[in-house]
Formats: sequence, C-alpha cells, structure tokens
Amino acid sequence: MFQFLSVLIGLVCAAFMVPGLIPLLGWVNWAVLAGCVLGVIFGSFCDKKIGLTINVAVGIVAVLRLFLGGGVF
Repeated sequence: MFQFLSVLIGLVCAAFMVPGLIPLLGWVNWAVLAGCVLGVIFGSFCDKKIGLTINVAVGIVAVLRLFLGGGVF
C-alpha cells in the first residue's frame, strides 16, 4: 500500500513540476517539494524502492530549478 502511495505521489508531483519549469511559475516547485517529502516518507517503508527513487529524482529537479531561479539561497 505504501509503495502504491509513494509512486502515485511521485507521479503527481512530476506532473505538477512540468509547469513549474516555466518562468514565473517556479513557486509551484515549493508545493512539489512538500509532496516529494511525503512520497519519500511513504517510499522508505517499502521493500521495492521505485517510489522513493521517483520522489528523490523529482525533488532534485525541483530544487535545481529553484536554485537556478533564485528561490533557494
């Protein structure tokens, strides 16, 4: 059950991250990061780590976008 939730959260966050890559919509990445943290928590309780991997990858791209856009110091 946790694995399904983690993968679902990761895919939803990835879908929301795509518009967040557009200039002036970078604030969406803050919500994506919050979702990724929740997905990482759920993914850490599973035997298979696919949900954890998806959430970490989406989180890294969101942090990189925030860093490049000046949203993270």
